[in-house]
Amino acid sequence: MFLVAGLGNPGEEYADTPHNIGFLVVDTIAAGKNIRVTRHDSKALVGVGDIMLAKPQTYMNLSGTSLKPLMEKHAISPCELILVYDELDLPWGEVRIRPNGRPRGHNGVASVVQNLGTEEFTRVRLGVHPGYPLKKGKDYLLSPFSRQQKKELDEVLGFAADAVSSIIAEGVEKSMTKFNRRAPGLTTEEE
Repeated sequence: MFLVAGLGNPGEEYADTPHNIGFLVVDTIAAGKNIRVTRHDSKALVGVGDIMLAKPQTYMNLSGTSLKPLMEKHAISPCELILVYDELDLPWGEVRIRPNGRPRGHNGVASVVQNLGTEEFTRVRLGVHPGYPLKKGKDYLLSPFSRQQKKELDEVLGFAADAVSSIIAEGVEKSMTKFNRRAPGLTTEEE
């Protein structure tokens, strides 16, 4: 069974921030599959249907302390994990699927790698960079989405959810070819 885990921070104050886009993708997938992600399991909110969906409730930087026991309990191997999270190094709305790799400075991913003892799991990185210079990335990540981002959010989340479905149905390589780009329908900065 595939486990799709979105990274984010629990609590209403973080709900509509770029750092929680992983949670929002899980919510989008859950709505499309009619899965309720409400059961508490291994320090995560979990829902099960044809796949398992999880939102660790440990705060971003400790995500691995939730996912490792969850995966052990349900006999899910790292090759069945699809980790969805924000990526400040990518422009807003861009998706990058990777079959493995380093955390690249993302503390939530670093926690998962450290706890699982491997970098061999699929990642769906979602670009959240706003397209202008940032004084402090952390402040931006934990601030509410901009008005323009809110207008485009459903498009971005739907595109990412489709990418996850493609990974499950067609594999990582084919999905990389189809989805490693900007979500269609987003405005460009010149517009």
